[in-house]
Amino acid sequence: MTRFDDGSAGDTNYGSIGRGYAAVRRPDPRIEAVVEESLGDARSVINVGAGAGSYEPRDRIVVAVEPSASMRAERPRDRVPAIDGTADHLPFDDGAFDAAMASVTVHQWPDLERGLGELRRVSRGPVAILTFDPIVPEPWWQPVYVPELYEVEARRMPPLSRIADALGGTVEIRTVMIPADCIDGFGQAFFARPEETLRPEVRRAMSAWSFLDPGVVERYERELGADLRSGAWDERWGAFRDLRAFDGGLRLVVSRP
Repeated sequence: MTRFDDGSAGDTNYGSIGRGYAAVRRPDPRIEAVVEESLGDARSVINVGAGAGSYEPRDRIVVAVEPSASMRAERPRDRVPAIDGTADHLPFDDGAFDAAMASVTVHQWPDLERGLGELRRVSRGPVAILTFDPIVPEPWWQPVYVPELYEVEARRMPPLSRIADALGGTVEIRTVMIPADCIDGFGQAFFARPEETLRPEVRRAMSAWSFLDPGVVERYERELGADLRSGAWDERWGAFRDLRAFDGGLRLVVSRP
């Protein structure tokens, strides 16, 4: 496995884009509640590809595994320190934890099946994977302004069926609706607030943007910015501002033995 200088082990160098990540990618309590419920009564949980700790339980015993030193440094003080490790080789015994989880990370794992197999191996109970459907489920404005971004995501995000097959057991796939005032700054979270996506620090916290040519990013800023100023965006897409929640493809895949 190739690792970047800061230890990042996936397809993205978080040594370059990780600064300020935790300030943008904060766990939204409504999404957090869905993840928490999926873990049942588990007392011990391993979080793999843990990043800055989003959606880790606060009232359970947590072991966090994260290869990127930059992301480990982003973890807030109220999160447990993460150990340096990768999903494909977890240094724990079979059934060492009551549950396992991974939050918006599996698309970056070089060997998805091996990584998910490791989560299943070390968990006695549920394995919860928060991810995105690679197929945009509902038409919305951002894929129109920057289709290249969603072409990147379609290549990176594994099909939900592949995740389910790798986990085995009894699998449930839940649609997680995204609230209009979602405080977790992933791209789809701004369906009602397009202005936020013009901020470079917001885009930097979404790894897919790092794969785009600078000219594509400049076009996005120019065209979206112009349409927001002229009112053209609101004329065509303004109904999104009135939605309370949106299906942006966020899914929770839960496997139980």
